[in-house]
Amino acid sequence: MISPNDFRPGLTIELDGRVLQVISADHHKQGRGDAIVRTRLRDIESGDIFQKTFRSNESIETAHVERRDFQFLYSTGDGYFFMDVEDYDQRELDREMLGDNIKWLKEGENVQFALYKGKIVDMEVPKAVERRVVQTDPGLRGDTAQGGSKPATIEGGAVVQVPLFVNQGDMIRVDTGSGQYVSRV
Repeated sequence: MISPNDFRPGLTIELDGRVLQVISADHHKQGRGDAIVRTRLRDIESGDIFQKTFRSNESIETAHVERRDFQFLYSTGDGYFFMDVEDYDQRELDREMLGDNIKWLKEGENVQFALYKGKIVDMEVPKAVERRVVQTDPGLRGDTAQGGSKPATIEGGAVVQVPLFVNQGDMIRVDTGSGQYVSRV
């Protein structure tokens, strides 16, 4: 059992016979009475997103989600193939299930999946990834007075703002949460 005060994004709960994932939770203290927690929840089975308000003194059942490592093998059109590193079982997922995380995938790298009763419910990519710059314009001489930036396309197709000194072919580290350049490798 967990209190709504402990809700954080990614947490899975069981409510009214459904498994829900917390997208966001905002705590509000009213002038009188108990505090409330306004949440955005996603139904794991159907994918529906809705809002619900909880009182802070309620107790909610948590759903036990297993986290396992999978290796990204390859993609074919809209199909993305992953292999469980423990039992070598392969699974195919579609573009819709993976969402924006597709741009951080690289063949041969591991990602972590959250499974509920054997069904994949979420994918977690590493906090930072190292990628090669595939395409970027050269920095112009004399353009560095204010520490400018330019767009660069990296492996996987993500476009990241990088400093002017980064060139095509350089390896860079990118924060996957914010999508921002961290450093050159």
